[in-house]
Amino acid sequence: MSKTKKVFTNTKIIVLIAALLLSLLAIHPTFNDEGVAIRNVIRNSSAALAGIENPEPNLQPTKREVVESINSIAITDEARYHDVISTFEPEDQLIIKTNKKTYFLEVKPTYNVTRLNETELVTKEVYNETRNETVNVTVEQQQVLREVTGAEDIGLNVYPRPNNNIRKGLDLEGGTRVLLEPEEKVNEQELDIVVSNIKQRLNVYGVSDIVVRPTKDLEGNLFISVEIAGVNKDEVRALLAQQGKFEAKVGEATVFLGGNDIASVCRTPDCSGLHPNQQCGQDNGGAWFCSFMFSITLSPEAAARQAAATEDLDVIMDGVGEGYLSENLSLYLDDQLVDQLRISADLKGSSTTQISITGSGAGSTYQEAVKNTLDNMKQLQTILITGRLPVKLNIVKTDAISPVLGQAFLKNIMVVGLLAIVAVVLVVFIRYREWRVSLPMIITMFSEVIILLGVASLISWRLDLAAIAGIIIAVGTGVDHQIVIADETLKKEKAVVLSWKEKLKRAFFIIMAAYFTTLVAMLPLWFAGAGLLKGFALTTMLGVSIGVFITRPAYATILEYLIDK
Repeated sequence: MSKTKKVFTNTKIIVLIAALLLSLLAIHPTFNDEGVAIRNVIRNSSAALAGIENPEPNLQPTKREVVESINSIAITDEARYHDVISTFEPEDQLIIKTNKKTYFLEVKPTYNVTRLNETELVTKEVYNETRNETVNVTVEQQQVLREVTGAEDIGLNVYPRPNNNIRKGLDLEGGTRVLLEPEEKVNEQELDIVVSNIKQRLNVYGVSDIVVRPTKDLEGNLFISVEIAGVNKDEVRALLAQQGKFEAKVGEATVFLGGNDIASVCRTPDCSGLHPNQQCGQDNGGAWFCSFMFSITLSPEAAARQAAATEDLDVIMDGVGEGYLSENLSLYLDDQLVDQLRISADLKGSSTTQISITGSGAGSTYQEAVKNTLDNMKQLQTILITGRLPVKLNIVKTDAISPVLGQAFLKNIMVVGLLAIVAVVLVVFIRYREWRVSLPMIITMFSEVIILLGVASLISWRLDLAAIAGIIIAVGTGVDHQIVIADETLKKEKAVVLSWKEKLKRAFFIIMAAYFTTLVAMLPLWFAGAGLLKGFALTTMLGVSIGVFITRPAYATILEYLIDK
C-alpha cells in the first residue's frame, strides 16, 4: 500500500476530514450577497398585515427570508432598500418579492388626528365568529379630523444578507447589550421566570434576533443579560426599564389589571383550547380560520368595575341575531394595544367573575391554522398571567455599538488575524526549514479554525470580540502543541533510540497536561464579568478540545508518514 493511501485510510485522518466536511456544511458558505435579510417585522405594520413574519429565533442566518426586489426594483444592499422605500407615498401598492414568497401590501399614511365636538353614524365591517363571516353594523362615534402627514414605514427591519451561518455578536454586528439586576433578592428559579417574561414582552413588541439569558458573577450575584441586534439604546431602555403593566379597558375606563385583579387563568384542556362551538373553516381564498376560547376568573372588585363600565353601553345587533356591546374590551401591555375582544350583550351591567375570552388564528392549511390559533391563545394567556414582572429590574449597564463600528471591528480583526497567521507561518518555516513538518502544521492550524467555526454555527453561538480572542488563543495553543510533537519526533536521542510510539506518547503527555491546565483556567472566566467573558472561555475550551482530540492526533499521523523513512 502506498504511503499516500495509508495516510488517507488512517482513522485519525478520516475523523479530521469528516469533521472538516461537517463543519463546512454547518457554516454553509454562500457567494450570493445581493438582497437584504429580514431581521424583524413591526407588529400591525403594512408588512405584518401582508403576511411577512418574524424569523424564528433559532433559524440559521442563511435560511432567513431575503428581500430581493420591490416593485421589480432589485434590492442589492441595505442602502438600496432604504432608498427605494423612501420614494413611496401613502396608499402606494407594493409588490415585495423575497427568496420564499411574493407579498402585496399598501403603504399606510400617517395622520395628524383632531377630535371634534360632534358625533356621526359610521358603518363598520365586523367579523362574526359564530358564522365565520363579515357583516356591516352601524355605530355612533365622535367625529375626528384626520390630516395625512406622510407615509408610514412598511415595518421591516433589515440587514445585509448573511453569506454563512456564523452568528456575529453585538461587537461585530451592532446593537445593544443591557445588563439587568433584580432590585430584590431572587433565586435562580425566580430569575428564570423573569427571563421568560422578558422574552414574551420583547416578542409582543415584535423584536426578534434577541438573546436573553440569566447569568451571575464570581460573587454569586444574579443578573439578566439582554442582547438585541439592530435596536438602539433608547428603544431597549424603553422596553426593559418598566416593570410591566397590563390593563383591560372598556372605552376609556380601566376595568381590570394584571395580577390581583385576575384570580386565575385557565390553561387546562377542560376550559381552554379550540372553541368547542366554532369549527375551523375556509374563506373563499382557501385560507383556514380557527377560534380559541379560555376562561378567566376576575376578583369581585374587578367584576364590579366591569359592570359599571358596561352598564350604559348600547347593544348592537350584527344582522344575524347576535348582540354585542358598542365598545370592545381592549387589552394593553405597557400602554401598547395587544388585542381587542368583543363583549357579548348579556354581560351588560353584569358583575360576573367568570369571563370567556375568545380569539382566532389563521393559516394556509388546517394544521397551520390550528397551530397559530393555539399559539395566539398561549400568548394572550401568558400576558394575562405574567403582565407585571415579578420583580423590578435595575439597568446596571448598557452598551450600544453601531453597525458601522461593528463592521470596522470585523475588518480590523481579519487584518490582524491574517498578519498573525503570516507571522506564525514564517516562524515555523524558519524554525524547521522542512516543508514536511511546516506545511502539515499550517494545514492543521486552518483546520482547527474551520472546525471551531463549524461547531459555533451548529450550536448557534454568537462570536464577539471575546470569542475571537478565544479562537486566537486556541490556535496559538495548537501551534505550541504541534511544535512539541515535531520536536519530540525529530530530535535525536543519544542514550536510547525511541520508537515513534514512544516519542508521540511523550509528546501527548505534555499536551494533555497543558490541555487540562487550560480547561481549569477557563472555568472561572465562564462566570467572570456577569458572564460577559463566557464567549472567550467557551471558544478557548472548544478550540483546545478540538485540537487535542481531532487535529493533534491527525498531525502526528501525517508527520509520522512524511518523516518516517
